[in-house]
Amino acid sequence: MIDFRYHLVSLISVFLALAVGIALGAGPLKETIGDTLTGQVEQLRTEKDELRGELDRTSGELQEARGFIDASGERLLAGSLSGRRVAVLALGAVDESVRTAVDERLTQSGAEVTAHATLTDAWYDPDVRSFRNQLAGLLAENLDPAPAADATLDERLAQTLVQGLAGADPAAPDALSADAQNILAILTGGDNPLVSLQEDVTTGADALVVLAVPVSESAQEEAATPSPEAGAAVLEAQLAVLSAAQQLSEGAVLADGPRVEGSLVQAVLGDDALAGALTTVSDVQLASAQITVPLALAARIGDVNGHYGSGDGETLVPDAVELTPVDRTPVVVEEQDDTSGDEGDAPDPDSTTGTQG
Repeated sequence: MIDFRYHLVSLISVFLALAVGIALGAGPLKETIGDTLTGQVEQLRTEKDELRGELDRTSGELQEARGFIDASGERLLAGSLSGRRVAVLALGAVDESVRTAVDERLTQSGAEVTAHATLTDAWYDPDVRSFRNQLAGLLAENLDPAPAADATLDERLAQTLVQGLAGADPAAPDALSADAQNILAILTGGDNPLVSLQEDVTTGADALVVLAVPVSESAQEEAATPSPEAGAAVLEAQLAVLSAAQQLSEGAVLADGPRVEGSLVQAVLGDDALAGALTTVSDVQLASAQITVPLALAARIGDVNGHYGSGDGETLVPDAVELTPVDRTPVVVEEQDDTSGDEGDAPDPDSTTGTQG
C-alpha cells in the first residue's frame, strides 16, 4: 500500500527538478536556450514570409491565366455556333455564376439561348410518381415521335420535356409549335410543377446544354438522396433526360462539376454505351471548361462525340468543326382532301378490275 512517505518523496523530486531547471535556465544555459528559441522564431518568420510570397506569386499567375482565358474566349468561340438556338436545361439547383458564365460563352459563340429550364424536386420525388405518370399520359398525344412502347416513365417524361423545348412550328420556324406550348404549359403549371422556366419560351431550340448539379453541392443535402436506391433512381432520371436531349435535337452536351465518384459525368464515362453516345464536359466551374461547352456542342452537332476535361479518358480541347447553316424555311403542310366523287378524282372505268366485257 502506498503510504505518505511515497507521496512526500515524489513531491520533493518534482520540486528538485523544477529548481534545477530554473537554476540552469537562469545560469549556464540561459544564453543557449535564448539563442535557440530566437533562432527558431526567426526561421519560422522567414519561412512564413517565403510561403506568403509564393502564394502571392501563384495567385497573380492564376489571375493572369484567368484574364487570358477570358480575353481569348470570345476569339476562340466566334462563329462556332452561329445561327444555332440552344436551350439550357439544369437538372436541379445550379450555381447562378455557372449558369451566367455558360450563357455568356454561348452568346460569344453566336448561339441564341432560347430557354432556361430547371427540373424541380417533383421531377424526382417518388411520392408524386403517380402524378407524373398521369401527366405523361395526358401529354402523349402531343408527342411526335412518340416514345417506344416499352419506354419507362422517366424516358417518357424526358422525351416530353425535350420536345417541348425543341418543338419549333414547321410553318413558322421562329415560333413554338402548339404541341410544344401545351407541353411546357402543363409541365410548369399547377401546384406541383415538374419544371420551372426562367422566362417564357417563344421559339424551339436546335440543341441543348444540360447542366448537372455537382456532387459536392447535392451531397450536402442528405435528405435529397436518403438511400442508395433513391440515389440510383435520381441518376436514372437524369440519364434519361440527357439521352432524350441528344436523341431529339441536333446535339446535346452535359456540363458537370468536378469529376468525382457519384457525379453524372462519371456515370456516363463508366458506361460504354452512354460514353459512346453522349458528350460531356467536366469542371464547368472553371473558365476553361465554360469555353469548352460551346465548342463541344458544335462538335456534337457535327457528329463528333467526346469527353472534355483533364481526367482519364478526357481530352482538353474539342476538334474544330464547320457546321452547315440551319435551314429555317417555313414548311406548309397541306391538308389532305378526303372528299370523293370529284370529276378529276373519279377512277377510270377501264382500269377497274372484275368488270365483264
